[in-house]
Amino acid sequence: MAASVLVVDDEETARMVVADFLQSKGYEVMEAGTLAEARKIINQDSTDIIILDVRLPDGYGPHLLAETAHLPRRPQVIIVTAHGEVSMAVEAMKNGAQDFMEKPLDLLELEKSVKRASEVVAMRRELNHLRGKASLDKFIVGKTQRMQDIIELARRAAEASVSVLITGPTGTGKEVLARYIHESGPRANKPFIDVNCPAIQPTMFESELFGHESGAFTGATHRRNGLMEIADDGVLFLDEISSMPMDLQAKFLRALEERSFRRVGGTALIKVDVQVVAASNRNLKEMIANHEFREDLYYRLKVVDLDLPSLSERKIDIPDLVGYFLQHFNMRMGANILDVTPKAMEALINYDWPGNIRELRNAIERAMLLCDDPAIDVGHLPRDITSPTMLPSQGKLPLA
Repeated sequence: MAASVLVVDDEETARMVVADFLQSKGYEVMEAGTLAEARKIINQDSTDIIILDVRLPDGYGPHLLAETAHLPRRPQVIIVTAHGEVSMAVEAMKNGAQDFMEKPLDLLELEKSVKRASEVVAMRRELNHLRGKASLDKFIVGKTQRMQDIIELARRAAEASVSVLITGPTGTGKEVLARYIHESGPRANKPFIDVNCPAIQPTMFESELFGHESGAFTGATHRRNGLMEIADDGVLFLDEISSMPMDLQAKFLRALEERSFRRVGGTALIKVDVQVVAASNRNLKEMIANHEFREDLYYRLKVVDLDLPSLSERKIDIPDLVGYFLQHFNMRMGANILDVTPKAMEALINYDWPGNIRELRNAIERAMLLCDDPAIDVGHLPRDITSPTMLPSQGKLPLA
């Protein structure tokens, strides 16, 4: 889909020349001779790019630039200036303009500027498309058979609303997979309650999970609903469930089995319908052997068991993950970095990624902060990734 361009200029001949030229290049072009006409078109149509003259009969062109900041999808604006207005144009760029050009316009340079703006428009459309898809499609892409199997099993678990246990090293995307399960099933429009188990004090865990009645303990001045009650009809995600105290594990298991519980200090039975998704980066079987985790709870949770591989086991996915992060951070930073050089991609693939997808995300974010070019190069990457001490045979990209 070609980008739409609005040419705003009070000189009819100049406006027509620009419009005819851009139409010949495949763009959809509209024209306005005043700010009022431009505002009417912008309010009626989803304009992608505005070529905006500074001096207009009914006002100062850059005022329109400020107004576009409040639009849900802000157009890319190219300011057209007369000689001697460069300082003003630079100020406009600080306020969100994509580019500026001096009169008389060089049509070939204008085409380059519009092309850059249309690339940003295309990138935003793609990101909006990604946002409309499930989280797993956005973040945990998977070309390997193992990832495809995990995705399919997660989808089936979502549809059946059964308990799920997600395991795998830190940084592999366990929470994102949990959110995918939430979004893919019948509970998509119900609550998703994320519980970071290690962050809860052991003495407060029962109260956080089941809630408490007023006066149940010192400081309990009023009734409080627990996270399990808040998650009713939705999904309760217990991240790093290995941190749940042993004495609470039995109570939690009973609540799962009976679909009910009592608040701390209460007598009323609270009925809930909750799909539980738990995650752990620790070996729960070893914890069971060491009497640190209940075996019955373990088997109750793992109706479906999803074991995420480390990034070093699925390096074929690195280019797609890098592409997603480029789109994500371009939007967040207002940048326009569209690619990674072959040498930089080779370094990313050859690195062992002990921090998994989280480390890759951070590496791309850092590289984009340092990059002033259209593509990330080796010099923009963290030194750990490009270190000559890295074994060159590590992590070669699989052929299939």
